[in-house]
Amino acid sequence: MVDALSCIPAPVLRNLADKLYEKRKNAAIEVEGIVKQMSSTGEHEKITAVIKLLTDEYTFSPQSNHRKGGLIGLAAVTVGLTSEASQHLEQIVPPVLQSFSDHDSRVRYYACEALYNIAKVVRGEFIVFFNQIFDALCKLSADSAANVQSAAHLLDRLVKQDIVTESDQFSIEEFIPLLRDRMNVLNPYVRQFLVGWITVLDSVPDIDMLGFLPDFLDGLFNMLSDSSHEIRQQADSALSEFLQEIKNSPSVDYGRMAEILVQRAEAIDEFTRQTAITWINEFVKLGGDQLVPYYADILGAILPCISDKEDKIRVVARETNDELRSFKVASGEGFDVGAILVVAKGHLSSEWEATRIEALHWISALLDKHRVEVLSFLSDIVDTLLKALSDSSDEVVLLVLEVHACIAKDTEHFRNLLVYLLDAFQNDHSLLEKRGALIIRRLCVLLGAQTVYRELSSILQKEPDLDFAFIMVQALNLILLTSSELSELRELLKQSLVNCAGRDLFHALYASWCHSPMAIISLCLLTQTYQHASTVIQSMVEEDISIKFLVQLDKLIRLLETPTFSYLRLQLLEPGRYTWLLKALYGLLMLLPQQSAAFKILRTRLKTVPTYSFVGEQKYWSTPPETSHSKISNHVDIELHYTQDGVMMQDGENMSNGINFDSRLKQFKQMQQEHRVNAKSQAQLRKSSVNMTKEVQRPEENEQSSSTTDTNQPPQSVKKPPAQL
Repeated sequence: MVDALSCIPAPVLRNLADKLYEKRKNAAIEVEGIVKQMSSTGEHEKITAVIKLLTDEYTFSPQSNHRKGGLIGLAAVTVGLTSEASQHLEQIVPPVLQSFSDHDSRVRYYACEALYNIAKVVRGEFIVFFNQIFDALCKLSADSAANVQSAAHLLDRLVKQDIVTESDQFSIEEFIPLLRDRMNVLNPYVRQFLVGWITVLDSVPDIDMLGFLPDFLDGLFNMLSDSSHEIRQQADSALSEFLQEIKNSPSVDYGRMAEILVQRAEAIDEFTRQTAITWINEFVKLGGDQLVPYYADILGAILPCISDKEDKIRVVARETNDELRSFKVASGEGFDVGAILVVAKGHLSSEWEATRIEALHWISALLDKHRVEVLSFLSDIVDTLLKALSDSSDEVVLLVLEVHACIAKDTEHFRNLLVYLLDAFQNDHSLLEKRGALIIRRLCVLLGAQTVYRELSSILQKEPDLDFAFIMVQALNLILLTSSELSELRELLKQSLVNCAGRDLFHALYASWCHSPMAIISLCLLTQTYQHASTVIQSMVEEDISIKFLVQLDKLIRLLETPTFSYLRLQLLEPGRYTWLLKALYGLLMLLPQQSAAFKILRTRLKTVPTYSFVGEQKYWSTPPETSHSKISNHVDIELHYTQDGVMMQDGENMSNGINFDSRLKQFKQMQQEHRVNAKSQAQLRKSSVNMTKEVQRPEENEQSSSTTDTNQPPQSVKKPPAQL
């Protein structure tokens, strides 16, 4: 076995461990010469012995000067070996790499210097240690000593630019896991180190960094929010270069990257969000079919950005949203309608109006293109759509109604929609108060006023909650009388006595309008069935004249002064012909308190009625209903009119148009009786509840009262017989 001590003079070995750098340097030069001589004669066993000596006695020594000497000595050996150094690298490089973790910063510095000199000699042969070297350089880039960082940067530049880029043995497949594992490190020096490697490797034509972009894309996006402007700029530059390459590349894995971008679009950092949404915008334009399975995720990222506080982000997000929605794809091609509906549904509760509006546009678009699939998920979204009807934005409410109307185009869904809507009104009275008129009017426009009112009337006719039915009918009646959207419906009802369609509509509404006396009276005035209106008014009993009734009557009197009832006011010019109208109006006047404003309004109106045809009026009104018109014609100036069939008409009321007013009156009285019974029942329940509450709240008083009661006295609940007069 060769003795290394015999190969190198003792003074050289002594100077190699000297504390002075110049002595160590001179000793290293002598070692270089000795090794060069050995190499020329092929004495590789001696060279191996020298390397072992330098490693064991110097680089692994507990004394820092020895370790410094050992490192400079190993570098000298490599320089002396020149082209033959590669066969000894397995001995030389590992001790140097181990010295990168030395606790002495000067040792770490000399380790960088030694490896730099070794790398310059062996060049491409050095690549076999690349993973270990990369790991060491990554750590040294964040070293606490500035001189070590500086030395590491020099070594890093040499390895990147002169070794890796020129080597045909470099394996990008082995490098990517190293890079990926370090991309989420927060140290700014490490981040700069990593971005530098990514940029350099991407510039090498033979290295396909784009193919591995999904492995480190998230890390690059993470650097966009770094506190260092330089790091943000470097990361942005690298991302811009990659995006340009994606535009020019025929094959890119859009799917994996889309998942990353979706997450980054939700970042707190504005610049990160903007970059992510810009990438998504390009992906939507370029990705085509590859992105179809990711549509729901992408939409989930876009919708919040539409309401972003930054204008640039909003603009790009809207453009991306429009591009995405215009893409034509069949459901069987991986397009998940259910997933997109879930996303759209979730954003209906967004705090931002613009996002809610776009979510509704998506539901509407899906209904248009994939109606069958959307309806199969109807039960999952209908409650959310109904809640959206109480949205603070009118635009949102109108869009929700369009979606509802689109769903209700199918007969089976139409009734369900109105049932759901009435349930919503019943559970949330504020919704009815604030949005009821808007909702009903819009549905009438979208689905047809007659269709909507017929179906609502049919549902309310069987409504078990009589109080809600009363409120709802009152609301529908007010909308009917005041909304411009229902003008055609009002005109049809005015023809109830001469038109079959008007008559049928009158019948359809009458059944549910019976819940409210005022609604029935309004309907009769609208349909010009004045005699029936008068009969209904006279049929009312004391319990019917409630505060609610008087409030509604006040509204009706004011409505009589609006353009809706202009025809009725003009008919007052012919009091002899429209005596039942007068009788109905006077009946309403008699029900109003004299001190009310409505009383004064109606009385003023009736005072304007011409009096020239009222001769014998008092006798006419006292005449029994069965008295023939010919008998009373001598007392009142009444015109008798006949249809083409010879059927007598009076007060504009066709008694033979299929309307059985006796039956209608019976129907009205029966419904009002149910309301009276319900009101009494509720009053008794409230009274019982109050009494029970009093008993629960004052048990001690009850006990005390009972304890002090004289047992000889009769119970308080037993009344004494009245005293004899």
